[in-house]
Amino acid sequence: MKKHNPSLVVQLSYPDLVINVGEVTLGEENRKKLQKAQRDQEKEKVLQAACALLNSGGGVIQVEMANGNEHRGTLGLDLEESLRTLSQSSDFRAFFETDPQGRCFYIFVKSWNTDFFPEDRSKPCICSLDSSLHRRSETSVVLMDSREAFRFLETKKRNAKEMGKEKRDGEEPPNKILRGASFAKQNSHDEQNPENLDSAHQIFQRDQLEYGEILPFDESLHIEFKQFATKHISVRVKDIIPKYISAFANTEGGYLFIGVEDESRKVLGCAKENIKQLLKLSEDFESQLSLSSRPPLSRPVFSKKGLEYKEDLQQLLFSVSSEDLQFTPESLLKELYSEHEGLKELIKKQMHSFSRGILIFSRSWAVDLNLKEKQGVICDALLVTQNSPPIFYTVLREQDADGQLYCTRTAFTLKQKLVNMGGYTGKLCVMTKVLHLSPESNAESLEGSDSLIKYPKSYYLADTKQMEALLQSLVIVLLSFRSFLSDQLGCEILNLLTVQQYEIVSKNLRKTTELFIHGLPGSGKTIVAMKIMEKIKNTMGCEKNEILYVCENRPLKDFIGNKDICQAVTRKNFMKENFENIQHIVIDEAQNFRIENGDWYEKAKTITQRGKDGPGILWIFLDYFQTSHTDCCGLPHLQYQYPREELVRVVRNADPIANYLQEIMHKVKKNPPPNIPSKFLNIFNEAEWSQGVPGNLEMSLENSPVSEKTRDYRGAHGQRRNWPVVDMGHRFWKASAVAPVQKSADGDSSAGKRRGGTAQKCKKFQSRRREE
Repeated sequence: MKKHNPSLVVQLSYPDLVINVGEVTLGEENRKKLQKAQRDQEKEKVLQAACALLNSGGGVIQVEMANGNEHRGTLGLDLEESLRTLSQSSDFRAFFETDPQGRCFYIFVKSWNTDFFPEDRSKPCICSLDSSLHRRSETSVVLMDSREAFRFLETKKRNAKEMGKEKRDGEEPPNKILRGASFAKQNSHDEQNPENLDSAHQIFQRDQLEYGEILPFDESLHIEFKQFATKHISVRVKDIIPKYISAFANTEGGYLFIGVEDESRKVLGCAKENIKQLLKLSEDFESQLSLSSRPPLSRPVFSKKGLEYKEDLQQLLFSVSSEDLQFTPESLLKELYSEHEGLKELIKKQMHSFSRGILIFSRSWAVDLNLKEKQGVICDALLVTQNSPPIFYTVLREQDADGQLYCTRTAFTLKQKLVNMGGYTGKLCVMTKVLHLSPESNAESLEGSDSLIKYPKSYYLADTKQMEALLQSLVIVLLSFRSFLSDQLGCEILNLLTVQQYEIVSKNLRKTTELFIHGLPGSGKTIVAMKIMEKIKNTMGCEKNEILYVCENRPLKDFIGNKDICQAVTRKNFMKENFENIQHIVIDEAQNFRIENGDWYEKAKTITQRGKDGPGILWIFLDYFQTSHTDCCGLPHLQYQYPREELVRVVRNADPIANYLQEIMHKVKKNPPPNIPSKFLNIFNEAEWSQGVPGNLEMSLENSPVSEKTRDYRGAHGQRRNWPVVDMGHRFWKASAVAPVQKSADGDSSAGKRRGGTAQKCKKFQSRRREE
């Protein structure tokens, strides 16, 4: 493995990956005058930087021209050919463009993609300077290039699957090392002399060879002789073992004889003082060698299955008009304009030269990209427009020395994610501009790194098709989340948020400190809860031990706790401890909570209201349809669950489960149990059910204290959910019609009166149950 080149320096002041390779001689004539060692050293620097950028979302190689401005327009044939070979494309400009600017020469590198393997486009392909894979070619060892290595590994993977199938079918897989005539069929030389391999095999069974003995076979594809000077033998053996052994292993096996002269086939061996070193090398080699017949477990870089709706989401969220420049989201823009005088005029002035495209606002694009929020930022905006590269704007309240650093870092992260997560395959750079809003004069001040490196026109978005392709990658960046199946399947599986989920996650946390989220089964409540906790961490600048997740069942608590984004406890443990460090609380599946250990809602309110800098976050997720008991759950009455959002698009249930849920929910709506508010049932009429998700439904009937007839199934996180059938609704029909929440004469819904209403409701509800 080649060592890191210390002369390569990553420049951190750009919103792109820029690698400075130092001085390089440019121009064909100048490069011909160089000594071979210097020419190869310069070429190696450029190739290492190019390979790194191809595999890292693209970027720029910055070259300091050793020969000044002479031949400033050309690289040199050896550099061009090496870069072309690296990219495996006959078209140099498919991945590289060059441009001299001032004292530097820039090589613009596009991100690597799998266009050269159309038969397997869904898989990632890594560009490589050295595959480290060797094979035999007649009597030589040859290093595979990246294409050969790719095909070789694909063949090995396919063969391993076939061997596994044979083993499952009871057939014996072929031997790993063939011998004699069957081995000789692998090449013409050994096919004519199968006795060579038989003899080699017999020699390997002997304990020792005699000095001067002539071996009865020649070198071939599967036989290699090596002889070294005695004082260097241990060093040379240590050097050749990885190369030759791997080459034999990758070419159906073979025999390596060390201490045999290749021309005469004479056994010469080595001096006695070197034997101990060679034995030690042999032991080390055997301890590292694995003879497993199966390939090692691997984790593919990415699998983007399930993202087929990115086009629809892009049209809904970030549609591109054919006539004018769109500003989105409009609701946020109105808030920003009303909060900051002069912002509207500043934005209008910046946009006057752009006629088509979209300007996407956020209070903090850093938070959207899972970075820390910066104080003093009014908003960020991403401009995607025709005949221009994307431009990232940061608007600050006042002059800030770190403003450009924040803007650059955020734009850099955005560009990387658009390529490496969003899968954008075009040439891409993101320009940056920092704007300062002065309350006195509405003056602006521009900073930016976009003027330091001028990108070629091919990096500009030429038409609507290119803009939409970039925005579809943006949809994946903003709306994707890691599927729970990723760990089970051993690869990265991405799912996309729905528009409803995205709008809830995008809320201004400082203006929505308390929120009730009602969601149907399979609408992604827990996913949204996790995304919100990540956002709390970045927006509020807090640690995971300051965020608390509370749920009723232990499997869900353990699942969230393993995500390492918060503390996670059950409702019972929540009531036992003080949680002095907690500032923000997210409660999930609150419909299944009880008040047997105390008023959990009042405790959560108290904890989140005690902060010196204002109230903390208290978001409560629930679904009355998934209620597992008929006791009081401790929630405020439905009319006091405000502000409130609803998740009505069901996307996580397989069709058989979704059909069953619709049937049961219809029965519950028709005959609701007492602890489900009747007005909540209207959410069923708004439900949207995604179709075409395969799966199975398994049910069992069990006795339950809730009802004599209860259907049971396992939910998305392994918890048990009991669904009452029609008999339960009839049994408690009278109880559901009583115990309204008491309101004050003036309709006040303060926390104290709300608590009284909840307690009184629970008390009346329980007394009616005892009467029945």
